[in-house]
Amino acid sequence: MSWAAIAILCFVTVQRIAELLLSQRNTKRLLARGACEVAPEHYPFLVLLHASWLAVLWIFGPGPPIHIIPLILFILLQLGRVWVIATLGERWTTRIIILPGSPLVTTGPYRWVNHPNYLVVIGEIAVLPLVFGLPGVAIVFSLLNAAILAVRIKAENRALGR
Repeated sequence: MSWAAIAILCFVTVQRIAELLLSQRNTKRLLARGACEVAPEHYPFLVLLHASWLAVLWIFGPGPPIHIIPLILFILLQLGRVWVIATLGERWTTRIIILPGSPLVTTGPYRWVNHPNYLVVIGEIAVLPLVFGLPGVAIVFSLLNAAILAVRIKAENRALGR
């Protein structure tokens, strides 16, 4: 594996760990304010999917060359990820947490789409394997992600009254 591949995978691994910590902090704060979690039964599968995706990339991520076009797309997706997290602030979690009486967020990327975070994740799961020349990994994990998101988005929309 090339140094570039290792650097990219280290970045994504550290990013995901930091996001889980941020999510746990935000979840605790929201629950303390009277929020409730919706449809938690699918959450372990979501975590398993993302952990497996990352593990497969660590195992099969090839050496040089890194494919530049997918890498540029992945970097752009990271900007989208930061925008979503910044827009939601304390309300951003990896779980479906509903704070009764709070209005829906309609600023930032939420002005245009209901679930911009899921669009970012769909892109990441498809694009990062392509950075390493792994289209099969992109296809398999995109299909698995689609199955989980179908359940998650339905539950989230129901909880948000959509």
